[in-house]
Amino acid sequence: MKKKFLKIIRSFVKIILPLIFKLLLASKLNRRVINYLSEKGYKSNEKHDLRKIIKNLLNDNKIFALDVGAQGGFNSDNFFPNKYNSFFEDILIEPIKEEAEKLKEKKYVINKGLWSKKEKKKLYILGNRLGSSSMYEPDPQTFELHNIKTKDFENYKVTRITEVECDTLANQLSKLEIKTLDYLKIDTQGAELEILKGLGNYRPLLIKIEAHFFSMYKDVPSWNQLLNKLFEFNYVLIDWKGIGSHSTRIPAEAEMIFIPNFHDKIGKELIKENKEKFISLMLIFGQLKLLQILLKRLEIKNEEINELEDNYFN
Repeated sequence: MKKKFLKIIRSFVKIILPLIFKLLLASKLNRRVINYLSEKGYKSNEKHDLRKIIKNLLNDNKIFALDVGAQGGFNSDNFFPNKYNSFFEDILIEPIKEEAEKLKEKKYVINKGLWSKKEKKKLYILGNRLGSSSMYEPDPQTFELHNIKTKDFENYKVTRITEVECDTLANQLSKLEIKTLDYLKIDTQGAELEILKGLGNYRPLLIKIEAHFFSMYKDVPSWNQLLNKLFEFNYVLIDWKGIGSHSTRIPAEAEMIFIPNFHDKIGKELIKENKEKFISLMLIFGQLKLLQILLKRLEIKNEEINELEDNYFN
């Protein structure tokens, strides 16, 4: 009965959608509605509360997470539901001294910049938009293409330049005596590639990274170089979410998620050796359908997970 009812609803929606679209187009709301529905669709699996499953998997162990670009604290962008934050042991990177001070109650806070080698780098600080500060200088020639209004140009101007000590990711984790890294997030306004070059032998189970298709900063490496480096490290892209407005028909940037290459022996072994943390991360990030397929391929049995419904693909 339920299936029959859903089939009728879907048929009705198919008929009425073209009419609704014409109304939205006439009122110039079509893109806003599409973006809204896309955002809601992306978070479809947030209605699941998977804490009990994750707690049983981890058995009081923590997921070690490095958050590069940690202004505001761990998971400050709410990319995944905050109800899962307690499962992480977070390490926060914040090169701006006054911002790092705000995080001093945290166990691991590194008041340095990360780079491909140990050196001093200029940090261009945007006082009116602190989260857009970068190791790369903003390029006013690109502002119009990013659909930034002329009256808002001031918000993207450099208010001061400071010199920060930089080190590699591997060196800093080694100093903290952290031997494995499970989750890596890099959101650094263009410095993502240089930071990845300092990964050393660490191989996280999940990497969330920001890639610039069209950067508003000078001399930022092309996004394909960033992806090539991750492929070189034996990672595959499993998801992306466009962010930032641009005059082309694609977003200016994308938040991308990578996991070890599950098609080859090395990737499979990395997943299987850390299966509890890997499964937990996939659940936290709402990657249910892919997780179910991988569990079957890797011969990992978990009936509770196999019975979960992936709302994203409905």
